[in-house]
Amino acid sequence: MTGGFRSRSKSGDPAQRAGTGAEKGKQQRGSQQRGNSRGGRDHKGRGGYKNTGAQRDRRGGQPQTAHRNRQNPSLISAARRSGVDVPRAVAFEVLQRVAADDAFANLTLPKAVSTNKLSGRDAAFATELTYGTLRTEGVLDAVIAECSSRGLDAIAPEVLTALRLGTYQVLYTRVEAHAAVDTTVRLVETAGHEKAKGFANGIMRTITRTPAQEWLDKLAPSGEVAALAFRHAHPEWIARSFGRALGLLDTADDNALSAEQTAELERALEADSERPLVHLVARPGEISAEELALITGCEEGRYSPYAVYLEQGDPGSLEPVRQKLAAVQDEGSQLIARAVTEAELIGEDSGRWLDLCAGPGGKAALMGAIARVEGAEVDAVEVSPHRATLVEKTVGDLPVRVHRADGRAPGLDAGFDRVLVDAPCSGLGALRRRPEARWRKAESDIAELNTLQTELLESALALVRPGGVVVYSTCSPDLRETRGIVDAAVERHGAGAEIRVEELDARDVLPDMGDLGSELSAQMWPHRHGTDAMFFAVLRRVAD
Repeated sequence: MTGGFRSRSKSGDPAQRAGTGAEKGKQQRGSQQRGNSRGGRDHKGRGGYKNTGAQRDRRGGQPQTAHRNRQNPSLISAARRSGVDVPRAVAFEVLQRVAADDAFANLTLPKAVSTNKLSGRDAAFATELTYGTLRTEGVLDAVIAECSSRGLDAIAPEVLTALRLGTYQVLYTRVEAHAAVDTTVRLVETAGHEKAKGFANGIMRTITRTPAQEWLDKLAPSGEVAALAFRHAHPEWIARSFGRALGLLDTADDNALSAEQTAELERALEADSERPLVHLVARPGEISAEELALITGCEEGRYSPYAVYLEQGDPGSLEPVRQKLAAVQDEGSQLIARAVTEAELIGEDSGRWLDLCAGPGGKAALMGAIARVEGAEVDAVEVSPHRATLVEKTVGDLPVRVHRADGRAPGLDAGFDRVLVDAPCSGLGALRRRPEARWRKAESDIAELNTLQTELLESALALVRPGGVVVYSTCSPDLRETRGIVDAAVERHGAGAEIRVEELDARDVLPDMGDLGSELSAQMWPHRHGTDAMFFAVLRRVAD
């Protein structure tokens, strides 16, 4: 099975470790810490630009405000009083927050784990249940719908959340079926749906009668790509997007894959359900990657000269991170920021560098650190006041000026030597970091994003000097957001255009990295490089 973290042993279930399941939890509730996760939402849309990847209400049209009003502020305590162990109660609470408030699980779950003082196996179990349920939501919904006498839209949101959590345990973990059924029914009761207990019990028992693999075989849609997408818990359109970006699919109707191509697409989909290593960036001029690796006991990165891999532990507890000598940053993001500073110019570098879409500031900070070494300065533009503040905090005392402005018309004087356009995108390249994201995105959003991406790239080409370079990047491999934008720009700015551009070979700034695709641009992949699926192309404005 794929799509979630498989429990390594039955001891991962606190009810089973206790020996008497939920009843044991009842007896111990007085000595357990009570808590409630109410962490605020940190919106990660690209600032003031219209959020075309808007979250969808998946609760049958019921207003979110009504759902919030029904949510019990002491849900975790109530669940524990009903005999539900704390890890499951925490997972249920976080899943409710994601469904009702569009909260981000990767922000909400750590707060809930800390508030409820979970550690070790209990924290790992709560994490597995939360992230696994979110990643596999589409599969879980298909199984629940098959067993339900009513449509999913007619199921109360809290009941559906409990059913998803229980179904995930049955299909993707080694939790005993009776424990999954029992705690699901108890969660339904805890959420105030006493009359739905029999309904939930019937669905869960029906699900447990069929082995997990048989459910996948039975419900997988026809067509090779569609079936692969279902088995690996992705919407079909995302699987097709990956297939086209990998060069495996030529058209939207192409289902004929060789065994080798099928294996490649499977690896790409599987990577979205694997925990990514934490990548640290050693800030140039402050500490080297070698020094950072020695201090932390970690391994130096394979590709970025600033990268260090942290396999486990809290990066915030590391002394170099606390002292702002290092920070958390995906190695692919590091390579893009470095590419801006390394791409070949025509003429001297006057030291005017620009990050046109800077929030939340990771690339701007690395560019700023390199700029300080090189005697350059960086202008960082961010349209969202909140994200601009994040940029200011991230760059600290580096030579970076932050401008609260729209990158399409930032009001800056032209003549920059180096410009980065890290464009707002669908985020398909970072699905492994946002477990709920794959089910919240819509293919129809991409067309509107393309308009914004084109406008930002045009702004950058107008701001860069003749002989200067523009790096266009996305955290998405979708060809409509990557090669489609770049190819159109090169065509618009060909012979006879007022501003003429040429595309440089991105591999020139990535000498140690292979498998980047057949184009001049670079497409990174989690399953190939261990980075997010980041794309970048290097354009140079032709000198007059």
